[in-house]
Amino acid sequence: MSNLKEFRTSHGYTQEELAKKVGASTGTISSYEQGNRNITVPMAMKLAVVFNVEWTIFFEDKVSVSYDKEKIN
Repeated sequence: MSNLKEFRTSHGYTQEELAKKVGASTGTISSYEQGNRNITVPMAMKLAVVFNVEWTIFFEDKVSVSYDKEKIN
């Protein structure tokens, strides 16, 4: 999930620092950023508090892809 990495780096956090803030492991944050793991709604809410954004922002790319698929079919 590229926007998570963008938020993290723009706020000056390392993966370790962000992981501590949201109660996750560094591996979890890394997996989210690489797209190997999907962010859960509870985690999106924690991240939203850290970055002061709406939690849904972490799902916008997935919603767009889903919508585009439905539109094509």
